[in-house]
Amino acid sequence: MNYNQYAFTVPKEQMIRVITNTDAKNEGDDQYAIVHTLLSPRFDNRGFIAAHFGDAKTKTSMEDSYKEIETIFDLMSIPKNGLIFRGATHSLKDETTPVPSEGAELIIREALSDDPRPLFVTFLGPLTDMASALLMEPRIADKLTVIWIGGGAYPNGGPEYNLHNDIHAANLVFKSKVPVWQVPRDVYQQVIVSIAELEHRVRPHREIGKYLFDQLVEYGQSVHAIRSSYRTGECWCLGDSPVVGLLLFEHAYHYDLVPAPQFTDDYKYIESPDNRPIRVYKHIDSRFIMEDFYAKLALFAEKRK
Repeated sequence: MNYNQYAFTVPKEQMIRVITNTDAKNEGDDQYAIVHTLLSPRFDNRGFIAAHFGDAKTKTSMEDSYKEIETIFDLMSIPKNGLIFRGATHSLKDETTPVPSEGAELIIREALSDDPRPLFVTFLGPLTDMASALLMEPRIADKLTVIWIGGGAYPNGGPEYNLHNDIHAANLVFKSKVPVWQVPRDVYQQVIVSIAELEHRVRPHREIGKYLFDQLVEYGQSVHAIRSSYRTGECWCLGDSPVVGLLLFEHAYHYDLVPAPQFTDDYKYIESPDNRPIRVYKHIDSRFIMEDFYAKLALFAEKRK
């Protein structure tokens, strides 16, 4: 789907299928990645899955994420047309029992389709729905690529929010055969923007731009954000946006191939040399990612007048 008309076209051979799994109401950055995904003409967006984000902030986190995705579609006047799906309401209780959901079924359906185009499933939160899909249908393991925002910095690891929200799912996916591109915490935090920059380059662009800015500023006043050491009231980390950037340009020289580790109960990495290699990104180009987003948002607003 393309919701904007550009003066360029993406070659048919370069098109990819994308499923976005997002804990959209967790804080203020998922919304930017969702809009960027919707406005990128290379992507045939096959669905947006609402993810849970635990129960510390709300007892209805998945439903809150679902409503937030709907809000973004409505503000952009984009038809939903069966593109929004509910994911798991909670994390896996172990590594053998799936949490069935519409989202897991979507992943299975797209992976097993006859469409020859590559399928990427991006995870902006926990890996619950991917792990559940694998448990429900193991045949999909070699039919898609996962891009995950999550995990601590290498080599040691440590506490990280998306990993914390389903460590069983992370261990299951990492020990599977699924190709994984991991963007760990120290790398996704490279996408730092100033609040003034967002006011200047995002807020003026119609209802969606105003919403993106205002909801982030509102969350920035919450106790969860104030406790964060790298949010000073003048800046923010758009830590989910790397998934879009990597699908546009995979940063070929900015990752290491390492055997997929496993995770301890305190979120540290355990070397697992028998596991298949995964990509672990060590750098992303935040300038490229953000300038592409700003340009697409401005063009969208201009052509929707």
